[in-house]
Amino acid sequence: MSERETTGQDAAADGVRLQKVLAQAGVASRRVSEQLIVEGRVRVNGEVVTELGSRIRPETDLVDVDGVAVQLDASKRYVMLNKPTGVVSSMRDDRGRDDLRRFTQDYPERLFNVGRLDADTSGLLILTNDGDLAHVLAHPSFGVTKVYIAKVDGIVTAQTIARLKRGVELEDGPIAADKARLLDASGPRTGGTSLVELTLHSGRNRIVRRMMAEVGHPVLELVRRQFGPLHLGTLPVGRSRELTKVERGALLTLARRDAADESAADAPPPASPQSGDPT
Repeated sequence: MSERETTGQDAAADGVRLQKVLAQAGVASRRVSEQLIVEGRVRVNGEVVTELGSRIRPETDLVDVDGVAVQLDASKRYVMLNKPTGVVSSMRDDRGRDDLRRFTQDYPERLFNVGRLDADTSGLLILTNDGDLAHVLAHPSFGVTKVYIAKVDGIVTAQTIARLKRGVELEDGPIAADKARLLDASGPRTGGTSLVELTLHSGRNRIVRRMMAEVGHPVLELVRRQFGPLHLGTLPVGRSRELTKVERGALLTLARRDAADESAADAPPPASPQSGDPT
């Protein structure tokens, strides 16, 4: 059995009491944390732990309360940036363009971006030093949803919105929006503009711009408003902030769930019963 499969009850004697870990993580006071444990609301590595004497290894064990992941590793930092246009999604651009270094220089950790936004696209970008989480959030196979608002040329019709949801054919294959809706349209059909909200889980390059161009409405401005459970909110362009405890919990819960799904998918199928064995 691996360390991560070890429950709090089986952890080494030099582990840390579970209620102390929860209190240090900011979940609740130690007394309230004890109540959460007794009520069966705390899990360690997927197993409910109700014994107050339980000890865990915070550096390896995974803890959640009411199904929401708890961040135990205080060395990990999670930052939301509202990336301006004109900035490339790189920590060091070899062509000398404006990059992300100025947004990370005040943090003692070495942060890197999760995924990318085009230089001419603004909006929500996650910066972190958590490589495992970054892998899950950025890899296309996990299908984390993103919400974009595009200002496009021309007046978008209901028929066009329906077409975006049905799917369009691009040079690298078909693509359909998970959701699409018209937020606003103003001006004449020719020369006017529209605001369109698109929800996608695809990580293909410049996908929103290519989709809108395919339906005859080139993108004039584009912003990413949401990434998974995170919302940009009122964060000004060019500003960053650390994620709240609630946001970190939502993000870690998503990452752990998708990582577990990947592990289950990669697991070999159970062996078929041998001839003559009981079934």
